[in-house]
Amino acid sequence: MHKVVLTALAALGVVGILGVTNTTTANASSKVNNYINSKNIKPAKITKSIWSGFPKNKYRHGKAKPEGVVVHETANPSSTIYNEIAYMKRNYNNAFVHSFVDGSRIINIANTDYLAWGVGFPGNARFVQFEQVEVHSKSAFAHEIANAAWYTAYLLNEYNLKPNDAAYDGKGTVWSHGSVASHLGGSSHTDPVGYYSTTGKKYFGQKYTMAAFYQMVKKYYNAMNVKHTKLVSATYKSVNKQAKLSSKYTKYYLYNHVKGANKNAKRQSWSKISPKVGKTYYIDMTAKKSNGSMWYRIKPSKNTTSKTRYWVYSGNLTSIKDVETATATSASATVSSSSASSASDTATSSASSSN
Repeated sequence: MHKVVLTALAALGVVGILGVTNTTTANASSKVNNYINSKNIKPAKITKSIWSGFPKNKYRHGKAKPEGVVVHETANPSSTIYNEIAYMKRNYNNAFVHSFVDGSRIINIANTDYLAWGVGFPGNARFVQFEQVEVHSKSAFAHEIANAAWYTAYLLNEYNLKPNDAAYDGKGTVWSHGSVASHLGGSSHTDPVGYYSTTGKKYFGQKYTMAAFYQMVKKYYNAMNVKHTKLVSATYKSVNKQAKLSSKYTKYYLYNHVKGANKNAKRQSWSKISPKVGKTYYIDMTAKKSNGSMWYRIKPSKNTTSKTRYWVYSGNLTSIKDVETATATSASATVSSSSASSASDTATSSASSSN
């Protein structure tokens, strides 16, 4: 029912699954691509269905740092997307990918921040990987290509990567399983070129190619108006501080992560922390970016279990100090007051005795 899965777990080098590819030559005009464009086919939305049973191993450069995307095909004409997903969950120790695509769905089943076992060593440690399920109509195939190309562009955008066809020199970001096998080794599979070729010819009278697929990837990627900013590093430190909101806070923004140091950093509404100039907020973590700027993670109360925490640039805050210091000062004042009171009582008592 499924492609033969060969197991070789050395260095997480599980041999790839699923396949048929060769180095492709772009058609002057792709009938499939033209059909997608003329029909204005809209890609499906991503369905997140992350299964916790998949292992979580970092890419060779670290968590959330893939170097490209590998396109697979299941080579199973009688299966459905849900059957394939169920099969993969049962057999993930041999191989698994991050997502599945068909003519109407894009289903993400494994966290793309961690590697998958789909193309063997060394490719597993480098790429996000997804499977295409075989479909059986002209419309379904066009929709599947649109879904797969858009999803590839989405992943490149997500991980700050630019489109680059790897078929020719093995140094790009968009890969077929066959290109990985040809340039990097790890398996003998060549998908999805065979499926593309036969299905394109069957329904459109013209073989579909990875080169034509890459053109669709670029089209979707460019439509995203992507502007890549290289992330900087940051040094994080747990603290117990407090500060007041500055009158200049409206010049800046609230963020869910440190801006410029995390690819998932996004602006948040100030209303989430009920902002008021001079209001005290508590700080449980600092981040010093490699460019020297300081950021603080604030929360509305001392309660360390509070989930309402946001990152702000140092310009948003004033009167930053340790919470312990503030408490100690208060305690010291109380002790001094008590000591003074005690001294006064002693003096009064001595005076009474002398009288």
